[in-house]
Amino acid sequence: MNPRRLHWSFLGRVAYAPAVALQERLREDVRRRRGPEHLLLVEHPPVFTLGRNASPADVVASVEWLRRHGVEVHRASRGGKVTYHGPGQLVGYPIIDLNPDRRDVRRYVDDLQEVLILTLADFGIAARRREGKAFIGVWAGEEKIASIGVHLARWITIHGFALNVATDLSQFAGIVACGLPEVRMASIERLTGRAPALAEVAARVAEHFGRIFARELVQVAADSLTLNGQGE
Repeated sequence: MNPRRLHWSFLGRVAYAPAVALQERLREDVRRRRGPEHLLLVEHPPVFTLGRNASPADVVASVEWLRRHGVEVHRASRGGKVTYHGPGQLVGYPIIDLNPDRRDVRRYVDDLQEVLILTLADFGIAARRREGKAFIGVWAGEEKIASIGVHLARWITIHGFALNVATDLSQFAGIVACGLPEVRMASIERLTGRAPALAEVAARVAEHFGRIFARELVQVAADSLTLNGQGE
């Protein structure tokens, strides 16, 4: 059997709300079998997103702090608690159908972790999983370098992961990141002294994603996707 095709794109900087709307539209296309699966790779302007298990109290920043730092706050349909997205961070949104043979949420999350672990190895970082629901994500030693939060409807996925490449880690001070008060965040830049281009990291992520999920990659231009409100 031939592998399914996966269209992937690095869209550059995209505001959060339009990125969610695009995912939802592409998911509906996949559900109705009128469009391909996608892996969207983006960078967001500064935003805190609250997953289904998050409390408003997880945002500890004041309104003035949010205004001064230019950080928006959005509710998200993904699992998990609160996290930060912003410049220098690569965010991945797979819109794939886990039917019929991958209908296992734990396996899906494990596979996303494996994609990120392999990507980080390409940049000289030995990353790992940690046991326990509170520690879902990817870790470099005792520091968290990538977060994962997903949403599945009829086994079709949206939301995904966020990998700190050259992220301003001080922005995480405005939240109880991932519901872990003592968590320390890391980035590729801080651990290696090098800040690779997000497009370079995106290409590595796509390559590993295609292999782990047994998809045939098709790179498509960002302007081939209709995205209202792109940019900041």
